[in-house]
Amino acid sequence: MKRICSIYKSPRKNEMYLYVLKAEALTRVPEGLLAVFGAPVHAFDLVLSPERQLAREDITQVLENLDKQGYHLQMPPPEDEYIEHLPDELLRRNDPV
Repeated sequence: MKRICSIYKSPRKNEMYLYVLKAEALTRVPEGLLAVFGAPVHAFDLVLSPERQLAREDITQVLENLDKQGYHLQMPPPEDEYIEHLPDELLRRNDPV
């Protein structure tokens, strides 16, 4: 099932996004979440379907959240995510012997 989704970015936190159904806009997003998120800035609209892949989110989870709660919140990646991809020898180079 295809869904037309609007994606909003947070003005407070880089790479934090809020997915909502375009037809419903922000009507189902809790006020508490919007207070923390900040005034949503429309980034773009996107057609979502189970066949589509997203760069950082599981499409099944996004569609399920949109149906059940009316929104999906994409959190920013951890600040030190790049360290997880370094070879083990580099991660242990400064370990005491």
